[in-house]
Amino acid sequence: MTVYKQRFVLDTTAFTDRGVVDELGDGDLCEAVTRLLDLIGRARMELAISCYIPYPTVYRELKGFLERNGCPELLSRIDTWIVKKTPNRYEVKVPARLFMAYVKDMRERLDRGRKRAEKAIWEAALEAYEIMLREEADVPKERIIREVIGETVRRFRRKYRQTVRHGTLDSAPDLDVLLLAKELDAAVVASDEGIERWARELGLRFMPACSFPDMIEEYLRMSREVEG
Repeated sequence: MTVYKQRFVLDTTAFTDRGVVDELGDGDLCEAVTRLLDLIGRARMELAISCYIPYPTVYRELKGFLERNGCPELLSRIDTWIVKKTPNRYEVKVPARLFMAYVKDMRERLDRGRKRAEKAIWEAALEAYEIMLREEADVPKERIIREVIGETVRRFRRKYRQTVRHGTLDSAPDLDVLLLAKELDAAVVASDEGIERWARELGLRFMPACSFPDMIEEYLRMSREVEG
């Protein structure tokens, strides 16, 4: 039987997505990664499906996740079943139109982030002023820092991240996933709105991380039926 050799480039979220961890590991990241590697290994041996991970950027991210969750020994299995490759950043061509669109998108996001910062400053100043008006005695500096500045900074960080980083490419690993997929004519596997959006812009196939294990299992099941 002739098998079309499919290629997939995996982002860190292909392993750490909450849906994947719950489905394959019942909430345990190490168990989920183990079972996903089992599927990837079988798919490679039986169907000639190849999975890649950008090196060193995404590989380093994934290594950190495994070490923090107490299963660094899984790196040897990742080295066995997943191809580590550095994207050819000098040869992969990206249309100038997409580059301009990305710059425009980031400029708009930074502008919205600046407005968020200005609003946070005004809110903090107003809250501090209202506290001092309510109190007849001098207000301790520590109280202003605790009740006003600290809370304002926490709110600002959350809103700034959502405004500037959510839904776009905000790191070198994200970009490497797309560049490697384009270089290899491979599908992207991730659970990241920014990667998904720009994968579409580049004309790349995209597979949600939560759907990837089921797809591999279906391929394996159908292969057994055809051969049997």
